[in-house]
Amino acid sequence: MIILLALAAAASSSSMTPSADELRFETCAALVDTDPVKALDMASSWQLQGGGVLARQCAGLAYGRQQRWLPAATAFEGAARLAETTADGRAALLWVQAGNAALAAADPARARGFLDAALARGQLVGDAAGEAHLDRARACAAMGDLKAARADLDLAVKMVPADPLAWLLSAALARKMDDLLRARADIAEAAARSPDDATVALEAGNIALLSGHADAARTAWTAAAKNAPDSDSGKSAAEALAGLAR
Repeated sequence: MIILLALAAAASSSSMTPSADELRFETCAALVDTDPVKALDMASSWQLQGGGVLARQCAGLAYGRQQRWLPAATAFEGAARLAETTADGRAALLWVQAGNAALAAADPARARGFLDAALARGQLVGDAAGEAHLDRARACAAMGDLKAARADLDLAVKMVPADPLAWLLSAALARKMDDLLRARADIAEAAARSPDDATVALEAGNIALLSGHADAARTAWTAAAKNAPDSDSGKSAAEALAGLAR
């Protein structure tokens, strides 16, 4: 949801002097955090009154805050399509929001299509482009298209090298593709950027064990279980440690 809100801020900052619709959007988006149901009502009423791209975008944010990811993806998709037909200029970022919502809804095929649309426009630059490639890699990997995921992650680690998630996903993909040399190098990059991340430590342990370094795996998994014992990664690390002890 933080990603979606950040994208919303970028997508709505189209001019130095906000329009009436942009001011209305700011009010609606601010309400998303405190009362997403009311924000959705506001966005829906706005659409009935002829609200366009920003009304649909706020609806998507409100659905996302409620973790209603399928309608969120549909709302962002509608905003993106309308942005394209009206030369709004926000289409690419809205397609990225749609892609993120579809990923959260466990619909990687739909997410990939949205992210293809975002990247095809050539409007995304810098970190925004890198994160879009990262998101599309996640969708491709979930669909089993590891070759396409590899291509996107190779771009992501170059375009957003400060993002530990890019290195983490690159390492995990390399492990799945039996490229342990790449996996070890990339997980080291992820750990350097996020040393206390349990998910990074869990993957480091997985890679270490496959590389024949059981002691390093034990150290990494112990850190993951200690740093975030109640998280999925922490619990998986604890289970892995138990298995290693047997």
